[in-house]
Amino acid sequence: MNAPPRLFLLVLISAGTTLGLAGTDLVLPAIPTLPDTLGGTQAMAQYVLAAYVAGVAVGLVLFGELGARFRQGWILTVSLALFGLTSLAGAYVQALEPLIVLRFFQGLFGSASAVFAPVWIRALFDAPGAMRAMGVLGSIESLTPAIAPLIGIWIISWGGWQAPFSIVGVLALIVALAIGVYAQRTPSPAPASRAHGYLSLFANIPFLRHGLSQAMTLAGLLVFVFGLPAVFTKAFGRPLTDFVALQVIGIGLFIVAANLSSRIARRIGTERLIMIGAAMAALGTLAVLLYALTGGRNTATITFLFIFVNVGLGLRGPTGFFAALAAAGGNESRGAAIVLVTTFFVVGAGTALAAPFVATGLVELTLVSLVISAASPVLLLALRPKGTPIKT
Repeated sequence: MNAPPRLFLLVLISAGTTLGLAGTDLVLPAIPTLPDTLGGTQAMAQYVLAAYVAGVAVGLVLFGELGARFRQGWILTVSLALFGLTSLAGAYVQALEPLIVLRFFQGLFGSASAVFAPVWIRALFDAPGAMRAMGVLGSIESLTPAIAPLIGIWIISWGGWQAPFSIVGVLALIVALAIGVYAQRTPSPAPASRAHGYLSLFANIPFLRHGLSQAMTLAGLLVFVFGLPAVFTKAFGRPLTDFVALQVIGIGLFIVAANLSSRIARRIGTERLIMIGAAMAALGTLAVLLYALTGGRNTATITFLFIFVNVGLGLRGPTGFFAALAAAGGNESRGAAIVLVTTFFVVGAGTALAAPFVATGLVELTLVSLVISAASPVLLLALRPKGTPIKT
């Protein structure tokens, strides 16, 4: 296939993934106002977010299985269309309860792109091209949570709380139509005819090595980021703009590292790059912990130390995900689902574990993040085949 259709399909896949992320981030600014317009309590309004996350978790497993059994082009088309329809329906509800139900299905249908995107990238590009494309996709995914809430504030001020639902719904239907047209004209990943379900992947040591390591590095970073706003504002008495600055700098350097990772991998080898990235993320978190243990509270210093975590994830992210899917063999969609579900689960557990302490200081949050991040290089070493050098 020539380059333009391949690149155009990459844009469509990236758009579907971005819309799935925006399903939460665009709506986030409206959550505090929902009880005033739809009734209910603020606690119920939080279920609007929780229901979406629950739907995503179920959807990742579901579409991982469907993608292994059937052609993914039409599954992605139908799932995005249903995502668009449930998004539009959300703009017309009159109470919180039906909105919570719709949000579960919105999250479920919106998760398909996250499962299929890396699998399609492997089918569309050769190995170096796939790693570059995953770097681009990772860059887009990292920007969405930072930018979407700001766009959401503007959209809500213009069109009310319903506007994000309507806009996401219309865009999802457009992307679904475009993918539906191109699904017949581009190679869709073939069903996993020789795969034996999810259980076979849990016996696949090379997949577990790369997949779980990938999940641990990403989860360690996210647990830290999710708790840091409360640490900065409540424990340190600093404005939220300090956290925004940390995010902008970190995301910017992550994007640079992610887009350079394929070039570096060609020079030093994917195994070595993945190990360097995992170790850098863990050591960066350790540096923040040591600073916190000395009583450090300077947010600029924390931002500087956290740079190493972002760069480490950027270096190993695209190559690590590619290596995990390659190790999954013909079971790529289930493999992608396992990596993503593991990340979700660890982030949820780590965030809950650190939650009671984020208003009092940085030590506990960083310790939880470090335990998770350090598991990544440990897994790479512990599950490495005997006699296999790191620099392969």
